[in-house]
Amino acid sequence: MLNLKVVSLSLGSMLAISFVVCVGWGLIMPESLHMHGFLEPVLPGFNWLSGWSFVLGLVESFLFGAYFGVIYVPVYNALNRRWGSDG
Repeated sequence: MLNLKVVSLSLGSMLAISFVVCVGWGLIMPESLHMHGFLEPVLPGFNWLSGWSFVLGLVESFLFGAYFGVIYVPVYNALNRRWGSDG
């Protein structure tokens, strides 16, 4: 059985770290290789790049990851109870 808190925090942290890496990549690479073409449509209110927008994108990334965990864990646990092996 998966722990809801652990999985949700793990996924939220993973997406937040990925967001920081993507922004860092965009700051050091030429504009043709930026991720803003992906980040702006996926993260509501995010615009490349200001301090407020960075914080908003970081919070939204974490919350999306945590949301995925909140949905995934109960589904996984229910299916595991139903069809999982006992060993």
